[in-house]
Amino acid sequence: ETREVASQKSIPHRDFYNIRKVDNHIHASSCMNQKHLLRFMKRKLKRHSNELVIEKGGEAKTLQGVFNDLNITPYDLSVDSLDVHADRNTFHRFDKFNDKYNPIGASQLRDIFIKTDNLVEGRYFAELIKEVADDLEESKYQYAELRLSIYGKSLDEWDKLARWAVKHRVYSPNVRWLIQIPRLYDVYRTNGLVDNFEEVLRNIFLPLFEVTARPNSHPELHQFLGHVIGFDSVDDESKPEPHRFHSGSPLPREWTSTENPSYIYYLYYTYCNLVVLNYLRRKLNINTFAFRPHCGEAGSVHHLVAGFMVAENISHGLVLRKTPVLQYLYYLAQIGIAMSPLSNNSLFLNYHRNPIQEYFARGLVVALSTDDPLQFHYTKEPLMEEYSIATQVWKLSTTDMSEFARNSVVMSGFPHAWKRHWLGDDYTKEGPAGNKLDRTNVPDVRVAYRYETLVEELRGVCAAARMTLDAAGLRRESTDKR
Repeated sequence: ETREVASQKSIPHRDFYNIRKVDNHIHASSCMNQKHLLRFMKRKLKRHSNELVIEKGGEAKTLQGVFNDLNITPYDLSVDSLDVHADRNTFHRFDKFNDKYNPIGASQLRDIFIKTDNLVEGRYFAELIKEVADDLEESKYQYAELRLSIYGKSLDEWDKLARWAVKHRVYSPNVRWLIQIPRLYDVYRTNGLVDNFEEVLRNIFLPLFEVTARPNSHPELHQFLGHVIGFDSVDDESKPEPHRFHSGSPLPREWTSTENPSYIYYLYYTYCNLVVLNYLRRKLNINTFAFRPHCGEAGSVHHLVAGFMVAENISHGLVLRKTPVLQYLYYLAQIGIAMSPLSNNSLFLNYHRNPIQEYFARGLVVALSTDDPLQFHYTKEPLMEEYSIATQVWKLSTTDMSEFARNSVVMSGFPHAWKRHWLGDDYTKEGPAGNKLDRTNVPDVRVAYRYETLVEELRGVCAAARMTLDAAGLRRESTDKR
């Protein structure tokens, strides 16, 4: 540690505050903090109170009319009345947590302020995101990978989302997009929106194949996809799963029941479609998409097995603490894990029991992320808030924090050329050869330790595998002689 501190002090200018950090896991609909949303709502009520914002029962209502129906005045609005922050009542209650997305408990306010498809064409939501992006640009060294939803309910969802992004110019050099796919087939089937699971997959992927093969068929979507870096799979992992995915499972077109497919079923078919789509896009020299699902926040260990097989990196990974063998595999493969201790503290695991420090000490590639600043954070810089609390609780050193930040950049989907500027020209090389202290603030001694330890572990695994094969060969020879 003394050598690490000495190395950092020898480099002028660079410190933890001015190295790049990426929030790898953050949802666009909750990327602002509660005070930001409150001020925005008050500002709109003051300046645009007569704007038609929602249609109810065939009648369009003004913003003032909506608040009149709720019997609330701008003076009444406060952070407490907004009631969007997670509390002790949301612990192990994902349903109550989802209700926190409704300001003042009113779903119509969610539709007005944090949806892309509404009577104001998602303008309020776009303005909110652009204000958050402005804050990121002002900080210079903080970036975010925001998640937007595609549900798979209809074929025109992609065009609507792309039209919203292009029309309102929701672009920032500090922001990239991931598309999250909620696992809600059972809701769509029950409501008669789809007849089978294949329809959901078709609604999600057919427009992507069309725009890839013929960009002019969906020009706005083609433009939007240039800023999309990957896909996510989201929902409550703790839900019971009666069906266990196996080789005899029904094909998507045969899945017509109202029962929701299992987590692994969703991941498998999403991954299969992405592999083919990426192959086509790579052939046409167009940007490809990573698969980075929510995985291991709760539920079965099998979720993490599936994530290990198909994901580039994952979000949460809490359940890994229960399975050392799988944790070891994630370490050997260096699969990135974006962890959100403050989010977990309100939903599934108390902060002091979070395994992130344990994973980090063992050499897993972990990064800190915010998940939902609207529900979990208080300040204008939620990512720094996450780092600050983790540093105080686990007594992290500056080197530790800088390594977390470096991991977040490596895991991210920002362009390769940008990463070379942020981390050094040779950042893709392994070990100290790929580290540049004056860019990352991570001393070579730390990087060398991580690299040498990993190499020794891999060498040990390979040696054990050879011994096993040799022993099997000797047994086979002995049997043949008999």
